[in-house]
Amino acid sequence: MEREVYSRRSGEYRARVEAELDRLIPAPELESDMPALLRRAMRYSLLAGGKRLRPVLLLAVSDMLGGADGALSCACALEMIHTYSLIHDDLPGMDNDTMRRGRPTCHVAFGEGQAILAGDGLLTRAFESVLSDALGRAPEAALREVRALSRIADAAGCGGMVAGQCADLACERAGSAGYGDIVAPGGSPGADVMLSYIHYRKTARMLMAPFEAACELTGADDDMRARLMRFAEPFGLLFQVVDDYLDVCGDSAALGKSVGKDADSGKLTYVTLNGIKGTLAIRDELACKAQRALADIPDDGFLAGALEAMAMRDR
Repeated sequence: MEREVYSRRSGEYRARVEAELDRLIPAPELESDMPALLRRAMRYSLLAGGKRLRPVLLLAVSDMLGGADGALSCACALEMIHTYSLIHDDLPGMDNDTMRRGRPTCHVAFGEGQAILAGDGLLTRAFESVLSDALGRAPEAALREVRALSRIADAAGCGGMVAGQCADLACERAGSAGYGDIVAPGGSPGADVMLSYIHYRKTARMLMAPFEAACELTGADDDMRARLMRFAEPFGLLFQVVDDYLDVCGDSAALGKSVGKDADSGKLTYVTLNGIKGTLAIRDELACKAQRALADIPDDGFLAGALEAMAMRDR
């Protein structure tokens, strides 16, 4: 039942997001201040499909909390920021991936320089679009929208996703000998601590951001925020646990990207530390933790369905 609720409503939310993203980055043949080449590269990655999980969650949680002006704008900004991160993550200087969402990555299709600019363009367009939207609203609604954007920026920035990517790359290149200087000089964190540091920031924070932004947009009280975050954190970590598992046991055709890259590059993952069986145990533990948190949330089945889909996904 919950999976049906999630499937139906996520499809409706995705359609709204797709239409708005298409408007925000106009097709190359349309008149715009943005160069046609830049738009082609941006749209190539942005409109290549994908789960749209982050914007869908933001819209769903906003509706659950009563709805809010600016939800669609913030949802699309979140997706543009996510897509910019994928473009840059795939670059030769980072993960050097050649396939994403079932086709060549942006730098393979357009060249490294244009891919960097496409990512830059999506990142800045995300902020521009929300701020422009907020300027057209009444003061209280505008302030809530800006606060929501601040939450998204914090999750994506130097203490969030960027920090996680920094640590991920450094661990890959330096190995355990270099762990201490990544987070703070003189430290000596173990591999398990570094893994938590990386995945909480690189992945979980950007899946917690939709909940945080929705709370800002709707003016949710501190109690409701705390309840939602008790679900959002294990949900966000669960996504990465399943990702690590699929990189070993998944099918590249279903995933739309290469598999086995983590082991080849020496990345620190749940599988490298815990093995397949241990990783699946962590998956189940996180799913149970998120499931328990649902008891304190006014969920109509959407979040329960999202959790089930996340835990059992094959792509």
